[in-house]
Amino acid sequence: MKLQEVKDILRANVLTADADMEREVNSACGCDLMSDVLAFVKDKALLLTGLMNPQVVRTAEMMDIHSIVFVRGKMPDDALIQLAESKDIVLMNTELPLYISCGRLYQSGLVNQERSED
Repeated sequence: MKLQEVKDILRANVLTADADMEREVNSACGCDLMSDVLAFVKDKALLLTGLMNPQVVRTAEMMDIHSIVFVRGKMPDDALIQLAESKDIVLMNTELPLYISCGRLYQSGLVNQERSED
């Protein structure tokens, strides 16, 4: 799914300059615990969170996550936006809560490709 589709589905606002909205995401992770993001995030994931600190961008950078959506109308400060821009990470925000945001993306076809455990 392209980031432009994510933006439309979540009625989100793009917060970073020069955002590549043609970038693809294969899965989504809705999480406020960055330790869980480190443990479970897969390739080309979209991070949805209500957490508002530089650790979110730093964790995304470590996990090769190129896009973050802040939920519940949260708005990062200018320093956080500039940090994301310097790391080429697209930031968006939506008024929707985390649960509804993840549900809408899932319903629209953004489904994790988990390995079978059998």
